[in-house]
Amino acid sequence: MSSIDPLLEICDLTVVRGGSTVLQIPSFVLHSNETVALIGPNGTGKSSFLLALAGLLPLESGKIFFKQKAIVPGFASTEYRRKLAMVFQDPLLFDTTVFENVAVGLKLRNYGSREIKERVNSSLDRFHIAHLADRSARKLSGGEAQRTSLARAFATNPEIILLDEPFVALDPPARQALSDDLEKVLRETGTTAILTTHDQADALRLADRMVVMEQGKIVQSGTPSSVHSQPANEFVATFVGMENIFTGTVTKADNGLFSVSVAGQTMEIMGDGAPQESVVICIRPEHVVISLTNQETTSSTRNVFPSTVSKIVQLGLFTKVYLDCGFSLVAAITNQSLESLALQTGSRVFASFKATAVHVFRKG
Repeated sequence: MSSIDPLLEICDLTVVRGGSTVLQIPSFVLHSNETVALIGPNGTGKSSFLLALAGLLPLESGKIFFKQKAIVPGFASTEYRRKLAMVFQDPLLFDTTVFENVAVGLKLRNYGSREIKERVNSSLDRFHIAHLADRSARKLSGGEAQRTSLARAFATNPEIILLDEPFVALDPPARQALSDDLEKVLRETGTTAILTTHDQADALRLADRMVVMEQGKIVQSGTPSSVHSQPANEFVATFVGMENIFTGTVTKADNGLFSVSVAGQTMEIMGDGAPQESVVICIRPEHVVISLTNQETTSSTRNVFPSTVSKIVQLGLFTKVYLDCGFSLVAAITNQSLESLALQTGSRVFASFKATAVHVFRKG
């Protein structure tokens, strides 16, 4: 981030649609050169949040500040909107050429024809569609249309770009290629961005900060790694793919290590706990190790459980192994590990994870 002062800030924002409150956000801050990913299930208010920031949804209450100045109806609002660009799930292109579509925002801002040409050509080059300049927007593929939409947004050199699920309608190869190009353009231009997505791979690749939304509220904000490894509650843990989530009771605690009873088994965890306290335990599948021999005597791993393989699901570059340890546990391993262990349904193995690999939060 290039500045301590926020580029954009909202206070006590409430948005009502159709008589229902869809957003209640006490505070949100966006800094220059930052990319923030808004994640959460469909219908949780992510798109409404972007539309409210863009001035396309009226606020029931609250204020938006741009560079520490309140945005009010009239001139200030118009000037603020000129600093923004928004890209929707559907490209929303005009029935004209690619060049003319990319030039629209510049013409509305009264740029001269020479500068319009330079900016449009530069933006077309950035998104590798210069060869499509004279093609009708009606004849574009989905990926080409979204590239045109992005080129149009960046042509105005916005200070903030709002991206509402820009890859959701694309097939995997087009999605990957466009995501790569967007990441490069954001880095090269230093444009501040807010991206909504329910695909965490996009958030992990593009974002400096991840904001998790549930029912119109922000429930956690932090670096992608912190949100993934230290979810604030069970909703976030489930959404970010913890998969191994258990409720247990603390049985003893001593010197930064405590024991928790889960389904009749005991887990040892680093941290502080109080006896008889009810806690929720989260373990990422990639932190679960599968071995053919008991590692308890040969390593420092404290949590080792004899297990039976109940299901194996191959997912491209890795495999999920579902285990019965007296409780259900999911491990994510490489395909090479799957082959070397010769795992099959019914295989007897040992599942283990370190005391430091467990994230705990209090029940309630």
